[in-house]
Amino acid sequence: MNTEKVTARRLTAEEISGLGPQDGIFVSAGTSALPLDCYAPAFLTGPGKNFEGGSFVARTVFGEEVHVLPDNAEEAGIWIADKNGEEIEVLQSAGVLLNLALFVPSGGGESLEALYSAARDAFGAGVVQRWSEEVVAVPDVKIDLYEEPAKARKNANGQNRDRRALDIYPTRVRFLEPSEGWKFVVEPHKEIVDDTPTI
Repeated sequence: MNTEKVTARRLTAEEISGLGPQDGIFVSAGTSALPLDCYAPAFLTGPGKNFEGGSFVARTVFGEEVHVLPDNAEEAGIWIADKNGEEIEVLQSAGVLLNLALFVPSGGGESLEALYSAARDAFGAGVVQRWSEEVVAVPDVKIDLYEEPAKARKNANGQNRDRRALDIYPTRVRFLEPSEGWKFVVEPHKEIVDDTPTI
């Protein structure tokens, strides 16, 4: 966890009412699942004047939504950078979560262990974690993926078809969504042959 010391002061509810979503603030970085004794950069989700009589809602740069009653002494409150304030610990980064779908040709347990070991070597042992793993045997073939209107007219000869992704593995289709009002059409892969004469 990477933090840095920032000089800031705690704001009152009246001061926060004058802020907008463009103003950088600091709120508690802790969540119910992960209590942290530091702050995170954040922004109000709307103009401060819109939160009359209730808690202020801020969204941290890490995507967490925080509800704050600034005048409650038991809460961390909302802070703003001020060189005349006091030092607080601000969370700068907390890592990146990647959801990966890997296709390993002729893959088995040894292949997956080799991938895992390589990731641990690159980022450090104890840093890379496997949260869930689904091993599915898939044929080593490719398909052509098209989109066409979900309610196509009869006798339409494919003129409305749009090539969304050509030359794709079948398992990747599970992670794609068609455009609104369109549906996927899957066909066996056909190599594109260029018959253009050359000199």
